[in-house]
Amino acid sequence: MSLEVAVAVPFKHRAKERLGEGEFVVALSLDRDWFSPDQAKRLVDVAVGRGLVDEEDGDLVPRFDPDEVFVPEGFTPDESILREQSTFETALDAIVAAGVEKQRAVAAINERQRALAVTIEAAAVLVAKEHGAAVDRLAADVRGELAAAGDATDDGDEAGGADAADAAGDA
Repeated sequence: MSLEVAVAVPFKHRAKERLGEGEFVVALSLDRDWFSPDQAKRLVDVAVGRGLVDEEDGDLVPRFDPDEVFVPEGFTPDESILREQSTFETALDAIVAAGVEKQRAVAAINERQRALAVTIEAAAVLVAKEHGAAVDRLAADVRGELAAAGDATDDGDEAGGADAADAAGDA
């Protein structure tokens, strides 16, 4: 996953377990010339949102071991990693990162969605948790979305009308 590689590089390069946001931004924008400073700040937001880093006392702390991440020679991240992924996409990526083949993950999500009559996002988070993926932040988001949906309407369409294959696109 190129997002994880891009996030790991500043920690690996500086051999630190935590970096100030400014130091992280400088590492990606000035040291590596991968992003503009604004884009590097956006990367911080995406990485926090995806649960790759936590913000602690003004520092960024990875939720994974950057030393375990392989950085291919000549690696340059694509700007597409700066876009926010949906809850479903993030959970699916976490399942795949846990070692499950993408098509099997999509099938498991669809099965869970049908069996429990929950949203595709809720099913994806449940499957991700079963595979040991760190999706606590996603789970909190899904709980909030479910609570809001329950407050807004009670039409009985809890499954949301989509399945994982639709949401996964090219799966």
